[in-house]
Order: sequence, then structure tokens, then C-alpha cells
Amino acid sequence: MTETIGVVRLGEAGFPPLLTVIDGPPKRLFYRGQLDALERPCVAVVGARNCTRDGRAAAERFAAHLGECGVTVVSGLAHGIDTAAHQGALAAGGQTVAVLGCGADRIYPARNTSLAHRILTGGGALLSEYEPGTPPAKHRFPERNRIISGLSTAVLVVEASERSGSLITARVALEQGRDVLAVPGAIGNATSAGCLRLIREGAALVDSLETLRFELGLTAPTRELPVLTDAQSRVLGSLENGPVTVDDIAMRAGLAVPEVLMALAELELEGFVATHADGYSRRPVF
Repeated sequence: MTETIGVVRLGEAGFPPLLTVIDGPPKRLFYRGQLDALERPCVAVVGARNCTRDGRAAAERFAAHLGECGVTVVSGLAHGIDTAAHQGALAAGGQTVAVLGCGADRIYPARNTSLAHRILTGGGALLSEYEPGTPPAKHRFPERNRIISGLSTAVLVVEASERSGSLITARVALEQGRDVLAVPGAIGNATSAGCLRLIREGAALVDSLETLRFELGLTAPTRELPVLTDAQSRVLGSLENGPVTVDDIAMRAGLAVPEVLMALAELELEGFVATHADGYSRRPVF
């Protein structure tokens, strides 16, 4: 990745206005990409690195909807929920910004290099308060969390354990006067404990795209639903909220397996169907 690294200093034109009013603002930001992405409303989507499959799907879905609503998704490019948030925003044609715990010329984790490139080509940006060449270090990630929340009007936590760094982001967000929202998870699931705690302490509970829009004051994007073919309608009618195998779908819909696979692929592209390791499920459409 050879994009030029720019720098904008506190007090200069182009420095994100929301960052100027937080405690301990960065003195300068190094960046690659387009800072224009931060001129749109920004919402942070953060969560556990070791997330569940459902958590990843939720992060992608919520981030995609934010992108559809014209909101820039801010996250940290880490494994798990951060990665899903960036991917969801990009899949919806939205913009997303990654705040790094290393120099802007480095990508950590390295396996997200292609994702970082997609962020840049999608009109987003990679930001860091650290000099180019600065390696990632454990203490830098909590430091960068204040920037993730500081750039945003609200922080959505999708999954977090009781000791998750995402809870640090949520705490800092509250200190900065930002709204904190949390997605509830299954009771007894370690990755849900942090979110349930946030909700007990007053964070807004987000369990659907509709409640996300309500809490953020967003208007649903206009979307013309496609006219489904007979095969697509029969396949969709055969699905449930939980995974259903291709063979079961074929039996219920009265279709051959190749027809089912074609219909599933088309429905997934339209956002009606979610793919799982053990089958397919229906996605709610708002």
C-alpha cells in the first residue's frame, strides 16, 4: 500500500471538529485516504476480537445499515467485530474509517491488509496519532480507543466480555458525552457479559435495525424491494430464523437442489438470506 500519508494538526482546518472537544485530544493525526468521510455523521461499531458467528453477522448487518443511512462507520481494524463492521459498511457501499494502534503506514493485524485497501478505495481513511513506522503495542490500543469514540456521535458495542477493551471505549465515550448502545446476547455467553452489563448501567438496547435507527435518530433509507421469481419465493418461504439445510429447503419448496442453490445465491445478494456453516436462514428486512 503506497498511498501518501498526510498529517493534520489540532487547530488546523480539516482536523475533525468532534476531536477538538475531548479531553486529551491528539495533537496531530496521520492519515491515508479521505478525511472527507469524517464530515458525515459518524458512529463507532466495536466489540470482541474473539466474537461469535452471530456477533459477526450482527456487526456486519448493523454497520451495513448505517452505511445505507449515510453514516460513516468508525472502528479499529482489529479481528472480530471491528473487521465485520468495516466489511459491513463497505458491502453496503458506505464509507468507513479505521483508527490504528500503530503508524498509519502499518497494518495490524497484517491479515487485514486487503481490507485496509478496500477502506481506502471505498472513500474511507486510516488514521493514527502515532508517527509513521510506529509498531503496534499493547498500551496503544486503549489510547486509540478515545479517538474511535471521539470521532463518533455514538458507540455501538456488539459483543464484549467483562474485560473487553470495548468497555474501555464505552466508558471513554460516556466521559466524552457520546451515546452508548449495546446489542444484547445470550445469557451465559462470555462475549455477551460486557454488553449486558452496559445495558444494566443504562446503555440503549439495540436488537434490530429499527431500534438502531430510533436510538440514533436516523431515517430508513428508501429501498425498492425486488420482484421475486417463483423459485425465490418458494425458497424464501421454506426458510426459518435458524439454519435450514439445502436438502430440507429443496424438499419443502418442491424444487431440485440446483434450483435451490441458484435461488439462495440470488436471495443472499439481495440481503434476504444469511449463510451459516450448517445451512441457510431468513434475514429480517426493515
